[in-house]
Amino acid sequence: MIHEVIVVEGRDDVSAVKRAIEAEVIAVGGFGINAKVIQRIREAQNRKGVIVLTDPDYAGEKIRSIISKRVKGIKHAYIDRKDGTKDGDVGVENASPEVIIEALNKARCEIEKVSIRFTMEDMFFFKLTGYPDSGKRRERLGKKLGIGYGNSVQFLSRLNNYGITEEEFSNAINEI
Repeated sequence: MIHEVIVVEGRDDVSAVKRAIEAEVIAVGGFGINAKVIQRIREAQNRKGVIVLTDPDYAGEKIRSIISKRVKGIKHAYIDRKDGTKDGDVGVENASPEVIIEALNKARCEIEKVSIRFTMEDMFFFKLTGYPDSGKRRERLGKKLGIGYGNSVQFLSRLNNYGITEEEFSNAINEI
């Protein structure tokens, strides 16, 4: 069961989340995110906690970054680009209720004191960078770990910032 307030980009995303679960949802209005919306998210974070679930695209990452810089301690949930695409349109609104629930259940909080567990050498060793299928491997591993897809640098940052343990990583890498 999800107790946190879910933050999404727009009205269609609100509808998709509400089809999946019963929860309080805040729509930021895309790049139109303003101080009033940020204050509302801060208040939600203080009262119940917040999970940010944005589209798996550049705009979604940018909005996630804006919120993350202004509101500390929030959780991040990710849907796969493939799971959020319908007729060439990418967004949370296209994801099935099952995909949304899975993403929310795997939501992770950025840790304040980052410890560098994983390095670029690990990324090479596990073929997450530098190989023809590295992108696909990161995509599958990101889905397993609930940290989404990213380029090599973004992915490495998420491994360290979301407190992924060596055991979690090892189990997930063995599954893919």
